[in-house]
Amino acid sequence: MITAEAASESAVLAVPGDTAAPGVPEREELVWPWKDAPIRALVQRIHQLQAERAQAFRRLEEGHRQYLSSGPLYDFPRYRSTVHEVTQVFAAASREVLALEAELAGPRAQPLLASHVRSLQQLEETRLTTVALLQLMGTPELTGHEDSLQMHQLKMKVIKTMEAISEVLQDLRFDAESAE
Repeated sequence: MITAEAASESAVLAVPGDTAAPGVPEREELVWPWKDAPIRALVQRIHQLQAERAQAFRRLEEGHRQYLSSGPLYDFPRYRSTVHEVTQVFAAASREVLALEAELAGPRAQPLLASHVRSLQQLEETRLTTVALLQLMGTPELTGHEDSLQMHQLKMKVIKTMEAISEVLQDLRFDAESAE
């Protein structure tokens, strides 16, 4: 599976040849590895990025569980490190998904597929924000202020968001097959 790091590492430096004007330094520019890939490959990459996001969510949940079980002194530096690592994964995945969306919306002229990808990004943002709020509400510092009804509602929101993500991925796959 290609990771976001591998995709960015697979970008090839292209140096313009004789096209530069005399006396003007040549610029290096990155060539995106998905530029000429079939739509099927772009959609497959989006699914791979979703799998990476799912793994990052599992790592975030595990890090939070470890943090809660490290009490009474609580190992916050370790949890902060986990959050930082997961944030890096989410940011890299989002950058690549946005680039794939732009490719579908622009050069590929696939506005329906691009709208699915945009919906996916918005749903993932909602999911991440809700999970972060749930974790914050579950911290020992706020346990006395916990509102079980609100926590239940947030958990239900995460579940419904995950269901919506699955539906969008299914629509994306189906509509991509129709587009080719």
